[in-house]
Amino acid sequence: MRKILLHTALVAAFAGSAIAGPTVNGQQISDARIEAVTKMMEAQGQNITPQARDQIKDQLVTAEVLRQEAVKKGMDKSPEFAAELANMQAMALANRLIKDFEKANPISDADLKAEYDKLVASVPETKQYHARHILVKSEAEAKSVIDSLKKGKSFDKLAKEKSMDPGSKANGGDLGWQEAGTFVAPFSEAMAKLAKGEVTAQPVKTEYGWHVIKLDDVRTERNVPKLDDIRPQLTQRVMGARVEKYVGELKAKSQIQQ
Repeated sequence: MRKILLHTALVAAFAGSAIAGPTVNGQQISDARIEAVTKMMEAQGQNITPQARDQIKDQLVTAEVLRQEAVKKGMDKSPEFAAELANMQAMALANRLIKDFEKANPISDADLKAEYDKLVASVPETKQYHARHILVKSEAEAKSVIDSLKKGKSFDKLAKEKSMDPGSKANGGDLGWQEAGTFVAPFSEAMAKLAKGEVTAQPVKTEYGWHVIKLDDVRTERNVPKLDDIRPQLTQRVMGARVEKYVGELKAKSQIQQ
């Protein structure tokens, strides 16, 4: 914080103002300089109370005391200081130019929607399965379940009666929408081979027991958040690309020798 304020004071030292703030050895610290630091802190999300404003004044007074002492020692004549000051002025003006460009080129809802559509198109589709299963201890029990299904007994009722899976039993074995990788390999491989509405013809063995699997549905979708959930990030992304293009155009028109 102190370093930022000192740098701001050095840059602002060259900006005059008819309205005077505190003085140090007759050297006025203008209200314009105080306001410059205030706006910088507000832009960083800080609440400027009267106490905070007094602290800003104190920081600038301290900076002015140190500046005057440095001038007495001739430090303002050093090449290092001249280079540092030139860099600070260049960066300050560059930042002002970019802010002016951003203000003159606001991001519209149409711009965000176009960027969002590009993002969605870049995300690969994933296949998801809506499956049910009945988990039992033995292969014989699983085959008995399959026989019961062939005779017309509902999968839902059999799951509630027979399944050992406490997470899905009460819901008729419903596992919800999941990607194949969510399940252990034997289960996912058998499930992926089923057509909609089909039940595995043979029991499927995993480390948890024996499964009878039914595939209710399959869908593909892209796992992308809603536009409003990422609006700030998209706005920054679009504006960043716009600023980068603007800077590139300025550099292309300039005579630059390395």
